[in-house]
Amino acid sequence: MPTGAVHDRSDIAELAALLRAGELVAFPTETVYGLGADATNSDAVLKIYEAKGRPRFNPLIVHVADLAMAERLVEFSPMARKLARFWPGPLTLVLPRRPDAGISDIVTAGLDTVGIRIPDHPLARELIRAADRPLAAPSANRSGKLSPTTADQVVKGFQGLVPVLDGGASQSGVESTILAVEGETVTQLRAGALPRAEIAAAIGRPIAQAAHDARIAAPGMLASHYAPSATLRLDAEYPEPGETWLGFGPGRAGANLSPKGDLREAARNLFSMLHELDESATRIAVAPIPHTGLGEAINDRLRRAAAPRTPAVH
Repeated sequence: MPTGAVHDRSDIAELAALLRAGELVAFPTETVYGLGADATNSDAVLKIYEAKGRPRFNPLIVHVADLAMAERLVEFSPMARKLARFWPGPLTLVLPRRPDAGISDIVTAGLDTVGIRIPDHPLARELIRAADRPLAAPSANRSGKLSPTTADQVVKGFQGLVPVLDGGASQSGVESTILAVEGETVTQLRAGALPRAEIAAAIGRPIAQAAHDARIAAPGMLASHYAPSATLRLDAEYPEPGETWLGFGPGRAGANLSPKGDLREAARNLFSMLHELDESATRIAVAPIPHTGLGEAINDRLRRAAAPRTPAVH
C-alpha cells in the first residue's frame, strides 16, 4: 500500500495496522482532517510534532471511538458527563488523566489533563476501532498553517508523504470547541464548531472564557495560528488596491464565505476559501463577521491567522 496515497473505507484495516506499527495516518472528522498517531506510543506521537513542525509545549487532542474508551483514559465529573451529551461531535473536554491511562506524556505536553473527544464522522470512529488505540490527532497541516478540510489539501500540505483516509469535505470546517472542566466550573479554552451559547443553554449555566494570556492548556491557544501565506486585514469594508476580497453576506462580487450571511456555511467555507485565495493572493481583505454563535469561532481563527508570525519553538 503506497504510504502517501489517498485511501477509502476499503483500506481501513491496512491503515489501522500502520497506526499500530507507530506510523502516521491522516483521517477525516466533521471539523477538519486530523493527523493521527497512537496516543500510547511516544515515538509515534513524536512523528506528529516532527511532521507538522509543531511546538512541543502545545498539547494534542486525543480522539476515541466511544464513551467507554474515553472512560479508560480520563476522569469524568458530573459536569463532564453532562457535557458528553454533545458526543459524538465537535467538542473537546479537557479532563484529568487517569493514572493507568497509558497516554504518552508527549501528548499532554507534561500536563495532568487530556483533551479528548469522540469525532462525529463514521470513518474516523471506524478507524479508531480498527486500530484499537486512542489517536492523538491535531489538524493535518504544517504547524501554524491553514487547517485542511479535504483529503487533497492534506496531500498537498505534506507532499504526499502521509497516507490519507478520504471521507469527503469536512462538514463543520473549523476545529472543535475546547472546554476545561474543573468540578462544576466550565471554561472555554478555544472557540469552535459548537457555539458557546448552545453549550451554556444545555447545561444551564454560563461558560467562562480563558484569558488571552492564559497558559497553553489545549491546542489552538497560540496567538499566531491557522495562517495562510498571504497577509489578512480584518473587518474590512472594501478591498484596497492590491488586496483580494473575501466577503460575507450580500454585496460585492468575489469570494464570499456565505452570500446569504449564514454562519454555518461561512464556517464550512473558511479554510477552503483561504486555501484557494492563498494560491494567488498576497493580501486578503476580509469583510466583518458577526461575533455571535459560530461567528465567535470564525473570528477567533481569522484573528490568529492575521496575527504577526512568530517562529516555531521545537
